[in-house]
Amino acid sequence: MLETIDHGNVRELNLARPPANALNQDLILALTNSLREAGENAGAVVVSGRPGLFSGGLDIPEMINYDRDQVSRFWQSFLRLLQTITQMPVPTAFAINGHALAGGIVMALFADYRIMPREGFKTGLNEVQVGLVVPPVIHSALVRIVGAHTAERMLVAGEIMSSEKALAIGLVDELVDQPDDAVPRAVEWCEQHLALPGPAMLTTREMARADLHALFDDSSELGVEGFVNIWFSESTRNTLKELVERLQKK
Repeated sequence: MLETIDHGNVRELNLARPPANALNQDLILALTNSLREAGENAGAVVVSGRPGLFSGGLDIPEMINYDRDQVSRFWQSFLRLLQTITQMPVPTAFAINGHALAGGIVMALFADYRIMPREGFKTGLNEVQVGLVVPPVIHSALVRIVGAHTAERMLVAGEIMSSEKALAIGLVDELVDQPDDAVPRAVEWCEQHLALPGPAMLTTREMARADLHALFDDSSELGVEGFVNIWFSESTRNTLKELVERLQKK
């Protein structure tokens, strides 16, 4: 489900839940705990997925059977993961080595750096297309990266875009030629930062990310109840059931 690979002082956490690295409760908890451990024991962290498919987002086929309490607990766990990524005490890069949809790219919004392969790979926050609404904390993190107008266009349409467009609008920071190139480049990026004077780099990083940390200060902005209500609305339930039926036919 999650593999740990050390590259010297850089720890790679590889999502390994085939076929799509869909985010369920177990994977979310495993990644949260591994990130916390890595923050204490490594100089920097890289999160990667399966070459060609980083993550397809939330595990909708599993979640469709959850009751309200289970959905609430799941969403709280996902938000804790996002907060953990935000509060990592060391540089954290996402080697998005393939398609990254919805929750897959959402995680990366809270990291320091995002790398994707060029040509043929897609990403985007397509929640509206499946009847869901991005909560305020994720909206704010997206606005922080791409700006308010671009975030509006992306979210309202639930746009899925090429990695080239993602780079152009700032959703990702760098493109590599092949999926297999993403992890080595992410490790290299981490090593470049670790080569800097440590206290100065880490203090400046903390200052620069203070606005991201502040997104988690107000629990009312996390949107747990709102997410649960939308999840169980008739329109969303019908859309999600249709999605699950399509996935099961593949």
